Amino acid sequence: MISVVVPVYNERETIREILTRVKSALAGRDAEIVVVDDGSSDGTRDVLRSIEGIQLIEHPENQGKGAALRTGFAAARGDVVIVQDADLEYDPRDYPKLLEPIEDGRADVVYGSRFLGGPHRVLFFWHFFANLMLTLFSNLLTNLNLSDMETGYKVFRGEVLRRIQIRSNRFNFEPEITAKVAKLRCRIYEVPISYSGRTYEEGKKIGFVDGISALWTILKYRFVD
Repeated sequence: MISVVVPVYNERETIREILTRVKSALAGRDAEIVVVDDGSSDGTRDVLRSIEGIQLIEHPENQGKGAALRTGFAAARGDVVIVQDADLEYDPRDYPKLLEPIEDGRADVVYGSRFLGGPHRVLFFWHFFANLMLTLFSNLLTNLNLSDMETGYKVFRGEVLRRIQIRSNRFNFEPEITAKVAKLRCRIYEVPISYSGRTYEEGKKIGFVDGISALWTILKYRFVD
């Protein structure tokens, strides 16, 4: 079974469309969709309650992406788990290429890289530079050679996730999980994905403070569990 875990916070305008795309991408597969509403206050929760074919878990208040994923992972029953953001930046039509290295037995973890040649919307240089620097720092401390540590598309064998305790509550989930799969010596693959980034006016949430937190998280989990 494939589990798709979708952390959601204030995505009323996109949530119905992204779940429609997820369902289409999973057609014909044994799969479940676990949606964690992380205390949305813009009407997202009302939309989610009207959608069939999902397992909806509701946080009473906003805790952050990492906390929502922790809840979703605990509920997921799949042999393979896909992380799917609730906006439209990442396209579920990339699922086949994300799943292939796991399904053919080569990989335990797959990262969908925005920087390996897939089509992407041209946006902010400084966001690209920050991603590059965070990935470089992470690679230095994990001895990996990832091109996109901060990608939102990550796929795991369920057995790998069940060996890891996620402690981060916010966007620093990304460097934490990277450090921990590196420590477990998981077989990690990257595949190119498409990326339709959005501006802050369009709802992008990650910012400068999250970048500083990511740096600290990379250093922290190099030396502690």
